[in-house]
Amino acid sequence: MTTALERRIKASLDSRQQRSILRRVDEPTIDHHRIDFSSNDYLSLTTNPDLRSSYLFKLSQSNDILGSGGSRLLDGNTPAHFKLETRLREFFSSPTALLFNSGFDANVSIFSTLPHPGDVILLDEYVHASVWDGCRASRASSHDIRTFKHNSVQSLAELLKKTIEESSDIRRGESGVFVAVETLYSMDGDFAPLREIVDAMDRFLPGGNGHIIVDEAHATGIYGPKGRGLVAMLGLEERILVRLHTFGKALASNGGKMNITLNCLGGTRREELTRDLHARAAVVLCSPLVRSYFCNYARPLVFSTAMSHATVISIACSFDVLESGVAEKLAQRLFSLCRYFFAQLLPRLSCIPSHILSLPPALVATYHPETSLTSPIIPLLTCNPRPLAAHLQRSGILARPITYPTVPRSQDRVRICLHASNTEEEIDRLISAALDWVALQETLPTQRARPVPISPLETKL
Repeated sequence: MTTALERRIKASLDSRQQRSILRRVDEPTIDHHRIDFSSNDYLSLTTNPDLRSSYLFKLSQSNDILGSGGSRLLDGNTPAHFKLETRLREFFSSPTALLFNSGFDANVSIFSTLPHPGDVILLDEYVHASVWDGCRASRASSHDIRTFKHNSVQSLAELLKKTIEESSDIRRGESGVFVAVETLYSMDGDFAPLREIVDAMDRFLPGGNGHIIVDEAHATGIYGPKGRGLVAMLGLEERILVRLHTFGKALASNGGKMNITLNCLGGTRREELTRDLHARAAVVLCSPLVRSYFCNYARPLVFSTAMSHATVISIACSFDVLESGVAEKLAQRLFSLCRYFFAQLLPRLSCIPSHILSLPPALVATYHPETSLTSPIIPLLTCNPRPLAAHLQRSGILARPITYPTVPRSQDRVRICLHASNTEEEIDRLISAALDWVALQETLPTQRARPVPISPLETKL
């Protein structure tokens, strides 16, 4: 006999299965022979031998490796954690810095604590799911959580104007407006018009009650002086309320298997242990007042065990790479490969129906090889993302399909991520494989997908 709960769960999962959008976390298949065009390892630091050697050496010299002892408000507030925060504060030219266990935890903390009743939150429609979760847990009413069109300053301006007209508290400066954006969007590979957004906020809310929160997760380590991000590159540090940087993408501090030799039983014998060292960590840059507020009210921080000492060491080693200038050289190599990819692919797309294979129009419209910021995230839009990804994988290329509900309906894609260690020959191979798949599609009869009803619970997710 099944319970009502089990029936509801099964109905939702069956609905996703029928629409081919059911997510799975199965045992991974490791194939080192496939070329990586999928991971967030933009600077290829996960395989950097110097970074690996530095990390293992510092681990061997540290008295503390595993665990942290508790939350940051208890025994997890170690000298190593505080020293890393001081270093990050100085590196990013911020008044203070506060570590979180993940970018997701940080975003939930920011948006669940800062907005108060009467405040309004304006979100770019493509911001990360963690921002949405934080907003839903905030004290702002659901009516006051609103979206503007992706990267549209005009849409933001119209929403600001309407918001100010509707709220006398905001006009008087008693309540505020929070705006959430990402500098580089993880699914579309485009950049926020950050300077224009900041100017619009200052123009509509000159009293200082307009607050911008910027997620730099995918820009950290790649853009700006020594990888400080786009906010630093544009010199906007003092005009942003909160900046979020993560360490698990370009900075390679999010895991890997390391063989660590530990002294056991008082040094009478030694054992080789293989550990998974995961560092899905983040730092929030803000004022001392806001930092103190997070330490008191950010539940993911207050009620979570602090990141391990191994994680702290991993992040410190990654920042050694940034401060040495090595990352800047890797970023330049990455930008060169991005320009090569566009130069090779764009001319070939002109004769392909857009529903079979195309790039986002906004990405194409803003791209210029000499003046544009180049992005390592390139979505190949297609109505058949899974067959394309499967074809690429059979061709020795690791690329993954991204479908609804991760992206909006009718915007399915295969997400390509370029890395500093990729070669032009590998890019040629990727493009050739994608075009071979296109040629196969053009010989097949067109088929319409049969609509599948959505379960009641699905409409609420």
